[in-house]
Amino acid sequence: MSGQLPHFSEQEPLPAVHWGIRNARSLVHSSSFTLNKREDAERDGQYLLGIKRLRRLYCNVGIGFHIQVLPNGKITGVHNENKYSLLEISPVERGVVTLYGVSSGLFIAMSDKGKLYGSGSYRDDCKFKENLLANNYNVYESASHPGMYIALSKIGKTKRGNRVTPTMTMTHFLPRT
Repeated sequence: MSGQLPHFSEQEPLPAVHWGIRNARSLVHSSSFTLNKREDAERDGQYLLGIKRLRRLYCNVGIGFHIQVLPNGKITGVHNENKYSLLEISPVERGVVTLYGVSSGLFIAMSDKGKLYGSGSYRDDCKFKENLLANNYNVYESASHPGMYIALSKIGKTKRGNRVTPTMTMTHFLPRT
């Protein structure tokens, strides 16, 4: 029996003694690798760029509306879900997303005057900072025009981003599947 290792079943964990020097070296190597913050940030950025979520953004103002992107570039609220209310939310930077209307093929964008419109091409006006609130709703602030937020009125029309604040219910959106 000398020279042979004891037999362990797959369900029993191996004693720490049998992990060996090779595993210890790989553990040390991998832990020292994660200490490099620059590489971690790059890896996190690459990871985030690949995630795309298909959601509808629900705003509980008035009778409750989903934001929709119509093919003519108009952004409005609609009470019942439809094909124009399905959005693809894609991160472009940490905490910054784009909102893309799947059926219309247009991005939600905000002008420097705070007006929402549908853009056929990706540009800086299409970037929004996504912030989670304590009530589990999100607010979307224009990344290129700080202080301006996506908002819907109680009748489903868009509000100008420079006339609302993140404390107003009309800026609170719940991503739904």
